Amino acid sequence: MVTCLDGHQMARRGHGGAALSVAAIGSFVAGSVGVLLLALLAPTLTRMALAFGPAEYFSLMTLGLVGAVALASGSMLKALAMTILGLIVGLVGLDSNSGLPRFDFDLPELYSGIEFTVVAMGLFGLSEIAKNLETTVDGKAEIIRVGKLMPTREEAHRSVLPILRGTGVGAVLGVLPGAGVIMSSFTSYALEKRISRHPEEFGRGAIEGVAGPESANNAAAQTSFIPTLTLGIPGSATMALMLGAMMLHDIQPGPQVMTSNPDLFWGLIASMWIGNAALVVLNLPMVGLWLKLLQVPYGILFPAIALFCCVGVYSLNTNGFDLLLLAVFTALGYVFHKLRCEPAPFLLGLLLGPLMEENFRRTLLMSHGDPALFFTQPISLGLLVVAALLVTTILFSTSKKQRAEMFEEQ
Repeated sequence: MVTCLDGHQMARRGHGGAALSVAAIGSFVAGSVGVLLLALLAPTLTRMALAFGPAEYFSLMTLGLVGAVALASGSMLKALAMTILGLIVGLVGLDSNSGLPRFDFDLPELYSGIEFTVVAMGLFGLSEIAKNLETTVDGKAEIIRVGKLMPTREEAHRSVLPILRGTGVGAVLGVLPGAGVIMSSFTSYALEKRISRHPEEFGRGAIEGVAGPESANNAAAQTSFIPTLTLGIPGSATMALMLGAMMLHDIQPGPQVMTSNPDLFWGLIASMWIGNAALVVLNLPMVGLWLKLLQVPYGILFPAIALFCCVGVYSLNTNGFDLLLLAVFTALGYVFHKLRCEPAPFLLGLLLGPLMEENFRRTLLMSHGDPALFFTQPISLGLLVVAALLVTTILFSTSKKQRAEMFEEQ
């Protein structure tokens, strides 16, 4: 999803081949580094993961939400509003402590909350179709030119450091159960935008916005195996399925998994690297084939996209109510586009909201209602200080930009 923010804009400018190639190369590099870290540093990274309690997770997610505001290419105020709106939507469903329904409008279908996939397909899929139908040339939808299949020398040069930074961000955050894989792409994108000499290019087709998040995502996917294997704590829904499969085969995850089941551990390591190599071998030669999709007339392509989105959403719970929600978020995404509000902060707020609330309440239960625990734990305090510094930086740059605009008008 984060890759699409700039990857889609690159494709519209005729650089879709470069975006796909850089994404494939970045994924391979990050995946290989993640596998290497998994093999060499699993015990060390496990100890780091154990140092994170509810207070540290809350502070980390606070930093992530502040980073979401930095994600937006437009107004910071709008990005803040979108983040808060995402947090509110994330509260829909049963309360984790009391079990009572919240913000459900007396609809039992909302007891389990709103599926992220429904929201993402509405905001990024069908609403994009509605937006593109407004862009016509001589009565026909605009056809995007394909362009070169490989990145130029400049694009390759600009991708190297974002790939390395994204790999580092994803490798570290992927170790954290629950939130790491989700936050890695957003964090990498926010980092690249903050340190870029041309932050205005982000959201308009910056190659760094593809290279960094795509690398972070794949590195996090590899290192998320660490808490699953060594702690028995799944880092994502995929890891939960993996954990269930291992337990079905009488394999008990734990700190001794490397010594008690060496065949499993090292076989998994080997298969992960082979999988990364196979993906790059398959992806790069087929970049041209994927780009051919851009030459399909939009009048044929958009009904197929809409059909697959609807089938995918319905298949989640085989529930027609999800299709109604899809229509609601499609309309909402179209309104966001008209108001020039970025949907990425909304989605991150939706993802992190329930986790953030859960860890906040756990911390208060541990401290008997005393919020000082957030500031007495060193890691938690450090993350909150970084978040405060980032807020200060955002406010300062926004104020500076406004003063510059006022000076130009005068």
